[in-house]
Amino acid sequence: QWLSDRKKRALQKKDVDIRRRIELIQDFEMPTISTKIKVSRDGQYIMAVGTYKPRVRCFDTYQLSQKFERCLDSEVVTFEILSDDYSKIVFLQCGRFVEFHSQHGHYYRTRIPKFGRDFSYHYPSCDLYFVGASSEVYRLNLEQGRFLNSLQTDASESNVCDINPVHFLFAVGTAEGKVECWDPRTRNRVGLLDCALSSVTADTEIDGLPSVSALKFDGALNMAVGTSTGQVLLYDLRSSNPLIVKDHHYGLPIKSVQFQHQLDLIISADSRIIKMWNKDTGKIFTSMEPEYDINDVCLYPNSGMLMTANEAPKMNIYYIPILGPAPKWCSFLDNLTEELEENPESTVYDDYKFVTRKDLENLGLSHLIGSSLLRAYMHGFFMDIRLYHKAKMMANPFAYEEYRREKIRQKIEETRAQRVQLKKLPKVNKELALKLIEEEGEEQQVTRKRKQKNLPSLLKDDRFKVMFENPDFQVDEQSEEFRLLNPLVSKISEKRKRKLKMLEELEAQEQEEEEEPEGKASDAESSESSDDEKGWVEEVRKQRKLLRQEEKVKRQERFKEDQQTLLKPQFFEIKEGEEFRSFKDSAKKQKLMKKTLGDRLKLEEKLGTLNVSDTTVGSKQATFKLKKTEQQRKQQEAEKQHRQERKSLRRSASHLRSKRGRGRLFR
Repeated sequence: QWLSDRKKRALQKKDVDIRRRIELIQDFEMPTISTKIKVSRDGQYIMAVGTYKPRVRCFDTYQLSQKFERCLDSEVVTFEILSDDYSKIVFLQCGRFVEFHSQHGHYYRTRIPKFGRDFSYHYPSCDLYFVGASSEVYRLNLEQGRFLNSLQTDASESNVCDINPVHFLFAVGTAEGKVECWDPRTRNRVGLLDCALSSVTADTEIDGLPSVSALKFDGALNMAVGTSTGQVLLYDLRSSNPLIVKDHHYGLPIKSVQFQHQLDLIISADSRIIKMWNKDTGKIFTSMEPEYDINDVCLYPNSGMLMTANEAPKMNIYYIPILGPAPKWCSFLDNLTEELEENPESTVYDDYKFVTRKDLENLGLSHLIGSSLLRAYMHGFFMDIRLYHKAKMMANPFAYEEYRREKIRQKIEETRAQRVQLKKLPKVNKELALKLIEEEGEEQQVTRKRKQKNLPSLLKDDRFKVMFENPDFQVDEQSEEFRLLNPLVSKISEKRKRKLKMLEELEAQEQEEEEEPEGKASDAESSESSDDEKGWVEEVRKQRKLLRQEEKVKRQERFKEDQQTLLKPQFFEIKEGEEFRSFKDSAKKQKLMKKTLGDRLKLEEKLGTLNVSDTTVGSKQATFKLKKTEQQRKQQEAEKQHRQERKSLRRSASHLRSKRGRGRLFR
């Protein structure tokens, strides 16, 4: 989204999805939005209505392009194709107009008394049934060219209607959440279903009264009803209770309900999502959530193609091979889908690399967070792939060489695997592998006697393959945990070590001839490795004694090392103007510095160096005395002594002057 248009066009040439994109029908779109979409009975023409300006477009599937376009005076609520092709069409418009079109174009226009919302065509009698913002159902006979007596319902308004294709039962979905069924022959109501009450179950949460927003018959007995609160109810006409209630969990009105007979699915759609679910169990088969809101869904007959009218110019076409084959006019889709399944390609971003915070820390680029070089996305960032490669090369310059060596080693091992396989022990955990081989041989003997199936070996299992290849998984038999948990291993391990030495010698001798050394565990060894409780307790005690002795030896070695180490004298520097008394003074100062300011003030208050008093305004006044250093004290004492000496000199001088004055007077 931050790329320029020029960069997007350049990326479109590299994008696999765009290069695979197929435009089935040329210019299959509307200027602004599309509201309804239908397919003619012969399957050759696809008709769609939309805005702006209000118009209808007809697309020829044999030519894979648009056949014609007609603009209308007002927006179309819904329309119906009466003939097998596009020669007879009826449009119900929002201005109460009913407009008839023939093959050449506009044919006739009339009005109904109230605003219409839906209509259905009754083929045996050539009647059009209109429902809308009225309690009446208006009937317009196309053979006579006049309105007939309307049907009076109990509802205040009607939203949708449909006619059963088998026995031509007429059903009306009302705003009160009820479905009224009428017989067109007698023009009497023959049934009433309360769908609003049936749609409310223990799991559903609704805000208001559910009204019927979609209605569709399937065969002679089944009928699907969609409500304005997002529930779909499947009925058998012989029962007033629904067979199944499916909730979309979005709380949006159901726009369309279709039946898919090959897999017994119901395709229901609201403005946000299309759900396909089994009509017997209610289990979700799949769901699709387009980018834009959905207005209508049309299922191409006897195929796996699905078309949608959206709140966007482009009308979407979906092909789901499992629902059925592709239509005959685009049969090449079957071959394309097979090729896509055979050659799956993953989406690759050529110009940007997605990195997490941990990746940035490993690369040393965490300081770039917040700059224009990183674009925040989900739990990480997008960065330029060139910068990523440079940083990776600087962080680990020899990574490629190591990767190359590892790949070469794997290729060599793969070529070696194609040769005659020899049963050799792995490089890592040889003793464990030898133990598994011995146990496998014993189990094979037991299974032969009992005629049981052989269990898979750990050495051949891919899940434990790394344990015998990666040296990080090497078992440390000298560790304290291993020795205490496996006390009896010591005896068996010594015998296995001898056996391993023998096998290694045999392998070294027969390496040139590439012969297999045979080494099977004897019955005596297997009998010695029995799990006896007394032997286990004794071995545990021995291992504990050995561990204590080892700890004692380690302590003695540490003690000797401590004795050998000579303590060197440490020198400390004293600041100018301070006298060194003892280390306790410095410790006291450190403790005092660790205390909080409040504790230090309290301490100084006790010593008399600080005085805190309340003022008349309400604030605090603090007076304190500065501490004097030794140098300052000496200087003050010298100054005091100097003052005293000067005073004594002045006194002696004044005394002499007074004596001289008295002598003169006597003379």
